[in-house]
Amino acid sequence: MDCRQAKCIALTFDAGPSENSARLLDILRDKQVPATFFLLGKRHIDTYPELVRRMADEGHEVASHTWTHRILTRSEPDEIREELRRPNEEIERLTGRRPTLMRPPQGRTDATVHEIARELGLAEVLWTVTAKDYTTTDSRLITQRVLAQASRDGIILLHDIYDGTVPAVPGIIDALKERGYVFVTVPQLLAPGKAEPGKVYR
Repeated sequence: MDCRQAKCIALTFDAGPSENSARLLDILRDKQVPATFFLLGKRHIDTYPELVRRMADEGHEVASHTWTHRILTRSEPDEIREELRRPNEEIERLTGRRPTLMRPPQGRTDATVHEIARELGLAEVLWTVTAKDYTTTDSRLITQRVLAQASRDGIILLHDIYDGTVPAVPGIIDALKERGYVFVTVPQLLAPGKAEPGKVYR
């Protein structure tokens, strides 16, 4: 898939896996859409290890959203390092692949975070589209917000932990496919370039 030619867009999900993730994975499989998952460690990766494996097995990109969702820009370097190191190790243990991407909680980042991310081989990925799905369980509204902001090479931010989000996904996929979009993972979106550790992509 060459996003220089195709009209690409990336679906990303933060803060899982959760009890809604299996249903989401079923939807993505049925619609043959790859996604990028930015996973949380505590109470997520360690609670649903089989879902982390399934994400990787089904061709999704498995990435990090830190261990405890600590705001990195308010943390000491050692804490930042720990927040980023632990999910990397757990994801690698479960999937055989160490993450190359991370999303800082709330998208908050700074020079110190870039430096530590670089040291750990992680590029930072922000977003261009947000449904603010943490403010509503109305799937129709979530769909509407995504469709209003979607554009070529966009990165859509959703959270599979909220009840309104997963039910909105089939409609979002169908509507964007109708508009000619091709769904890709974040690395596919950046190809033929590669995400460079310590850099921010949005």
